[in-house]
Amino acid sequence: MLYESMYFISGLTVLMTAILIYVGTGRNPLIAAYRFIYELFHSWRFLLVFIAMCCVLVVNKYELKLESLMPARSNYTSVFFGIEGHFVRHFQQFFHHLWVSQISAFFYVIILQSLLVASIGIYAGQRNKIFLFASCYTVLLNYAVAIPFFLFLPINEVWSYTPAGVTFYMLEAFPKFEEVYRPLSGLDNCFPSLHTAISVSMAILAVRSGNRRWAAIACTSAVIIIFSIFYMGIHWLTDMLGGLLLAAISTTIAVYWASRTVRYAEAKPMLLQQR
Repeated sequence: MLYESMYFISGLTVLMTAILIYVGTGRNPLIAAYRFIYELFHSWRFLLVFIAMCCVLVVNKYELKLESLMPARSNYTSVFFGIEGHFVRHFQQFFHHLWVSQISAFFYVIILQSLLVASIGIYAGQRNKIFLFASCYTVLLNYAVAIPFFLFLPINEVWSYTPAGVTFYMLEAFPKFEEVYRPLSGLDNCFPSLHTAISVSMAILAVRSGNRRWAAIACTSAVIIIFSIFYMGIHWLTDMLGGLLLAAISTTIAVYWASRTVRYAEAKPMLLQQR
């Protein structure tokens, strides 16, 4: 009964974010917070990118309301079931135990968003501008690509599709999930899996950043989060594959954009001095 309200979930997320930043860098999380705020006020480019990222997150928040305004849509869940059969049911039954449900719920609900915020904090604290920009670009790209799929290619969560025979184990650890968390996550917003895309994206960036400690944490978290989407009976295997592809593409583009953004920002003052 840990997740009684979104206020508690938000507070726990802040706590875990601070812990992840400390473990990932060995430094006071307040330093990361200070450097992040400093970048917002001293780099108009970062401010614009951060605002763009926040805007796409706001659009995602209201995506369910956009769905309600659309005409009736075809549902393609049966297609995914025809491809995969009972993969998810066999997977979750093999691993089922109460403590597995509790750990999976913690990573699914808390660690995913903590991983995202901690990534931005870590790169800000380390003054790694390329990966600070890349983190924001990656989140922006992941959501910008996923939202149209949610709107026009509705795929139901596995447990809600009766022929799949899957149990929603999230309720073992988070009984109020449908009441507290469901308003943020549509029942038919499965493909691609954003839990996969975001967690794997943060892991890829962590590895590429050269911070081995953070890379180990991010990669381990991504593996557990991917495990949890199947164990909880939420995502199809196809959703996960779509999330992996999205993560690979978005991080590649994001690092390229970030490198160009930072290089241009650093080169411009030098050009002005030469004039």
